[in-house]
Amino acid sequence: MKTNKRTVWFLTLLSLVAVIAIYSINKNPMPFDGMKIFENAGDKAPVNKEAVDGDGQAPVFAESYLFDDLRMEVMNERSQMQDQLTTKINSLETPSEKNDVFDEMAMLIKRNSVEALMETQIIALGYKDAFVRTEGNMVNVTVLSEDGQSAKQANEITYLVMSTWEEARKVKVDFKGES
Repeated sequence: MKTNKRTVWFLTLLSLVAVIAIYSINKNPMPFDGMKIFENAGDKAPVNKEAVDGDGQAPVFAESYLFDDLRMEVMNERSQMQDQLTTKINSLETPSEKNDVFDEMAMLIKRNSVEALMETQIIALGYKDAFVRTEGNMVNVTVLSEDGQSAKQANEITYLVMSTWEEARKVKVDFKGES
């Protein structure tokens, strides 16, 4: 008896669907109502009483947007550098010069990824937002913090940066926020 591959796959799929259907019928799953997610009236976000105007409405503004402008500036600057390096590669003829430019491009990509990694790690420490900028051996870190600033927090961030970026020799930590 010779069977077709398509027939075997179809029967396998059909039996899998039958097993899943029987399992779900016997399991008696709870009905899912997607609107129940939004009905938790007791879990309202806290409102800062000083920020509320006379009508009882609070303006919506997140302080972490301060860093978005800085990130956009860095991204534009680095994309221009990437374009310049690409045009430089196209104009060069010797392989050794092209390798040097490729190394510069790789370093630029590494800086971008390390900065993003450090920002993520600093946010994981419990801060609202962070902006990291590497310039050679200097690393500038700006942290959005509700708790203010302390030498212990700055040392913790400095240690994190020094352990993440091997080329960091000098780290500057600035705190912004409600301090």
